[in-house]
Amino acid sequence: MAKELELPLGKRTRLYRFFEILPGMLSYLMIILLFVFSLISPLAGAIYLLLIIIMMLVKAIGIAVRTIQGNNILKRAMAVDWAKRLGELEDAHDSYDRLAGVQSSGYEYGQHLLNLKTVAAAEEGYFPKPSQLYNAVIVAMYNESLDILMPTVESVRDTDYDNKRIIFVLAYEERGGPETEKTAKELKKRFEGVFKDFLLVKHPDGKRKEVIGKGGNITNAGRALREYVEKKKMKYSDVIVTTLDSDNKPYRTYFDYVTYEYIVHEDRKRLSYQPVSLFMNNIWDAPAPIRIIAVGNSFWNIISTMRPHTLRNFASHSQPLDALVEMNFWSVRTIVEDGHQYWRSYFYFGGDYEVMPIRVPIYQDAVLAATLWKTFKAQFIQLRRWDYGASDVAYVGTRLFSKKRTVRFWALLPKFFRLLDGHVTLAAVAPIVAFGGWVPLITNIESRNLLAYNLPNVVSMIQLAASAGLFITILLSLRMLPKRPDRYKKGKNVIMVLQWVLMPAVSIVYSSCAAFYSQTRLMLGRYIEKFDVTDKVIKK
Repeated sequence: MAKELELPLGKRTRLYRFFEILPGMLSYLMIILLFVFSLISPLAGAIYLLLIIIMMLVKAIGIAVRTIQGNNILKRAMAVDWAKRLGELEDAHDSYDRLAGVQSSGYEYGQHLLNLKTVAAAEEGYFPKPSQLYNAVIVAMYNESLDILMPTVESVRDTDYDNKRIIFVLAYEERGGPETEKTAKELKKRFEGVFKDFLLVKHPDGKRKEVIGKGGNITNAGRALREYVEKKKMKYSDVIVTTLDSDNKPYRTYFDYVTYEYIVHEDRKRLSYQPVSLFMNNIWDAPAPIRIIAVGNSFWNIISTMRPHTLRNFASHSQPLDALVEMNFWSVRTIVEDGHQYWRSYFYFGGDYEVMPIRVPIYQDAVLAATLWKTFKAQFIQLRRWDYGASDVAYVGTRLFSKKRTVRFWALLPKFFRLLDGHVTLAAVAPIVAFGGWVPLITNIESRNLLAYNLPNVVSMIQLAASAGLFITILLSLRMLPKRPDRYKKGKNVIMVLQWVLMPAVSIVYSSCAAFYSQTRLMLGRYIEKFDVTDKVIKK
């Protein structure tokens, strides 16, 4: 069954090709229709444009509200002593008797009491105890230096979770060369004895039927972890696996929080656990356009936790080892193995699968390379890789419109449309909103149509109303910033506000162009089959 989950390599079926073409076709069509409607009639063009802008205005209001709500919940969840709550599950009966009458306004404290009651009432062994579980951490490495990797390993070491219940797996690439292997061995030497174990797993170069990417590396590491667990006579279901990139730093309560949620949910095998990725590690060092993208992506991840029914795996996430073993781990044929893992799991479990929000952060780096030009280029490469998630439209569409469908049609259909809409919107809407008001005027310049002449002003007024959401974004971004490094003067705070005037240009040049690039490659069948590792530089 695991083989049926894998993406195709080589020639696709006609149906698969149709769905690969569909996102790009619709994105281009949205822009073409503006010109077509404007040529037919200025009124038709104006109505089409205003419908799109009003739709985006409504979305902007929703985004602003959810950003505020999500940020408040994030802070409340970060304040919880998850190690204490996890410890109380060890003897749930005694803990419930002791805490039942205690009043507290902590994050989901009432739910915690209910969980204790449920665990206490269950038969012995029905819910696993914290003392029998382990967390395995797989860190993917290509050619990163010790300066990048050391803080990551240290952040895992410094969490509240018991280090002797952490299995650290450093997954490094053979193609990284001798220097990469030297770095991996140096890390093992420095952290020997800190964790339950520190495993080094080399991913061989040039493996058949694999694209060059992270998926093959962490899958190879997952198989080595499986062998380790079998050798130690541990149960797969007693190991929770978290994947991290080389620059990731989990919040100190992350592993306690994940382990807690894993225990209290009976359907734990059919869940994965998604923290909030915040691109804040080096936010002060990154150039202004990169900061805008990093903050925007961070806010989007916060918003996603407010909509669990739409939540997908992104970057770092956790999943039980027994589920991963059955599914043959992650896809080795896509450069977006994180987002694709949602669909892989969804279809493996016949639609009975969800992503649970873990409302504490995993901090990541904003893009920063050795020079300004390399940084801008690296950011575009990163975004086009993320936007290549449009390849999942074909993966999902062919399984939705199939006689061999393994999931309920009406459950999958809205998920498919949200997936498609997200990629089309990302590509087409920014240029339409920015320049669309001038199209009816340009295409009807000789008719002196009053509506066409006034449309740019109308659009500007609507955009001004939408700027309230941007104002909220600016305020929250300032509150979320880490402490300003001493090497920067207070004037840097002013720049952190003024940078947002670049947002329209950044949205078009990066978000829209990167999305069009990836979707066009899919349309033409020029598949991206190499994971371009983002440059990582530490500014000292």
